[in-house]
Amino acid sequence: MNRRNTISREFFATIAAVLVLGLSVMCAIQTALSAAYFISERRSSLTDVLNGAAALSERFADEGSIVTKPLQGDDILERAHSGYELFNTASGALVFIADENGQILLHTGDDAFTGENVPLAYIDRMNEGDIFVTGTLDGVYSAKYYTAGRCITVGGQKGYLFAASPMTALGGYMRDMLAMFSISAVVILVLCSILCWVLARRITGPIEDISEAARRLGSGDFTARAPVDGCVELADFATTFNNMAARLQTIDNSRGQFMGNIAHELRTPMTTIKGFIDGMLDGTIPPEETKHYLGIVSQETGRLARLVQNMLDITKLEAGEVPIHAQTYDLWKTVTDVVLSDEQRIEDGKIDIQGLGGDPLLIYADPDFVHQVVYNIVDNAIKFTPAGGTISFAAERRDNMVEVRIENTGAGIAPEALPFVFERFYKEDRSRGMNTRGSGLGLHICKILINLSGGQIHAESEEGKWCRFVFTLPVGQ
Repeated sequence: MNRRNTISREFFATIAAVLVLGLSVMCAIQTALSAAYFISERRSSLTDVLNGAAALSERFADEGSIVTKPLQGDDILERAHSGYELFNTASGALVFIADENGQILLHTGDDAFTGENVPLAYIDRMNEGDIFVTGTLDGVYSAKYYTAGRCITVGGQKGYLFAASPMTALGGYMRDMLAMFSISAVVILVLCSILCWVLARRITGPIEDISEAARRLGSGDFTARAPVDGCVELADFATTFNNMAARLQTIDNSRGQFMGNIAHELRTPMTTIKGFIDGMLDGTIPPEETKHYLGIVSQETGRLARLVQNMLDITKLEAGEVPIHAQTYDLWKTVTDVVLSDEQRIEDGKIDIQGLGGDPLLIYADPDFVHQVVYNIVDNAIKFTPAGGTISFAAERRDNMVEVRIENTGAGIAPEALPFVFERFYKEDRSRGMNTRGSGLGLHICKILINLSGGQIHAESEEGKWCRFVFTLPVGQ
């Protein structure tokens, strides 16, 4: 299996490659610029030598020409040669003079020349202006030189003055320059490598921490969290990961609680059903009481069926599988229908109904959704309202929403329980199990249906006095 590099190694390798490439390009540019500068400086230096040698040649104009054969006086030749030697000593440049035929008449540095004449092509070019060439001057030198040439007139005679500097100096200059550049480059690479490694660890450290937290999370440890540090982007990434982990932990806790609640809610009625049936089968329950206990079994079976149906409804609602058929209609019609359907229970409980009816109040929602919400709330209200108590209804328009309030007298809800009344299987007294108080799914279904309808729902209560459920729905047109 191929081993992948870590992020820090990839980052370091990338930065190192960029640095090496950048330094290489810089070296190439620096070399080219340095060579051009050296040649330019050499040309300027040789031009200065030409100017000095030409001025020196003019001094011999009255004594005799040094560009005419035969030379007029050996003393003139010796003095001219001595003067040119001064330039050779001071600047390291060769100085020589040639006539119109290219024959070298006077020069310094005997070892540099091969004895060949200057090609006439260069003589012709010098008649048009100064020249600057590189190489052996077509065999005049035994090595390569930079050569500057100029046509001069001394004592009425035309001659051709040359100054030359060895090209080997460029090699030495470039070697020195490259040596200094190499030292600087090594220092830069070392410092940048250290800095890049520190920066890579600073950047990749939080990423590795997040990766480790992700591995723990993937293995089932939902308490795994990543440290929120580093740059803004990595801190945001860690925060997002932690939020996701927290939600997954909540979901996992909810799942475990949900499974426990289901087991608890199903076990109680099933135990009751099994106990009564076993009693009838083994004769513990007399035959004359069989009908009574079969009625209880039927009731428990019906509650089991309702519990299963409620769980199926919640699953479909949360998965978005239930279509919404919203329409505009009168809210009071649904409230009245629900109250009339529970009329017998209301009368048996001696409960007083208040606030029912009124002017039509249009809402825009699915009638089945609203009917289920009102039914669940009224069902709870009937269960928890004592004999002689009151259930009251109120509704009014608030901007573009209709606010509905259903209140009942009674024990109410404890303040610490209010935030949880809409959670699945939540019951304020968890010891009751499956009884007339319900399974704890009705209010959760209400919350889902109201949210799907575009509204909000919450509970209010004063413990020992009253309880009120308030929800909103969009106004109908």
